[in-house]
Amino acid sequence: MSTTHPTPDLFFDTIQAYQRTAALRAAIDLNLFTAIGDGASTVPAIAKACQASERGTRILCDYLTIVGFLTKTGDAYQLTPDTAFFLSRKSPAYLGGTMEFLGTPDVVRHFDDLASTVRRGSIPKTDSTVSDENPVWETFARAMMPMMMPPAQAIAEILGVAAAGPIKVLDIAAGHGIFGIAIAQKNPQAEIVASDWAGVLKVATENAGKMGVGARHKALAGDAFTADWGGGYDIALMTNFLHHFDIPTCTTLLKKVAAALKPGGRIAVLEFVPNDDRISPPGAATFAMQMLGGTPAGDAYTLKELTSMLKDAGFATVSGQPLQGPQTLVVGTKS
Repeated sequence: MSTTHPTPDLFFDTIQAYQRTAALRAAIDLNLFTAIGDGASTVPAIAKACQASERGTRILCDYLTIVGFLTKTGDAYQLTPDTAFFLSRKSPAYLGGTMEFLGTPDVVRHFDDLASTVRRGSIPKTDSTVSDENPVWETFARAMMPMMMPPAQAIAEILGVAAAGPIKVLDIAAGHGIFGIAIAQKNPQAEIVASDWAGVLKVATENAGKMGVGARHKALAGDAFTADWGGGYDIALMTNFLHHFDIPTCTTLLKKVAAALKPGGRIAVLEFVPNDDRISPPGAATFAMQMLGGTPAGDAYTLKELTSMLKDAGFATVSGQPLQGPQTLVVGTKS
């Protein structure tokens, strides 16, 4: 007989989860993780490095220890391996800047009245993240590149671009541009055409120049659904984009991509792909909630759904490969 008793822990943890977000934001703003990584371990030392009060520093550090960002031995705090890797500004994998997008009011406000969104099943396009030339995507482009560096490098490796010779690559909704840039870095004969809103492309162009591939990186401003991309592409990149739209819209767009590719050309789709049960794995499955709150009809699509879209759009073979983290690369080859 089970001796487990009901507990309200999940209820209180969830209703007060805003404190966890606020604590993380405060630690990033104060450079607290970097200070600890640099050797400040006690409350007085951390407070001095962060120019903060000792009382506030103690309570914040204890809270961050409780939720898993720090460890504590006696009076000394240490970074966990994950915190050192992702939240110290000295790390090349620093993710603190993503707070500028993930925590921006333009994103968070869509969850202020989620019950109404659930009743309607959608939000108006004009009030969503996919509204025309929404400036939130410039924030996204500047904030999210470090997070996308590992999958960009993995995609370039999986596609085998280093040995592909001269190739023409279309980077759709390029954002920060790192996916096309990674291919250009691997293949000195790759020519990249990055398509996105003009404001966003400024960021991609800056990044291409800084990363040594500016001469082979062309910006093509416009809406993905109406821009004239031309044709003759060997590879099309569609990263973190399809989830913003419903299946018919995605399929229509994929047909446009297929038309721009050479016979035998490939599309690389990066998405949060849940299992068919739609509740696992958590990192991919919970992304559907982000789409409910922020888009009129977006979703986290299963591999079966993505495969169907791609085949309906003219891609003869489709394969999926999970990457490290919550995302999956889906590659389709044009007939």
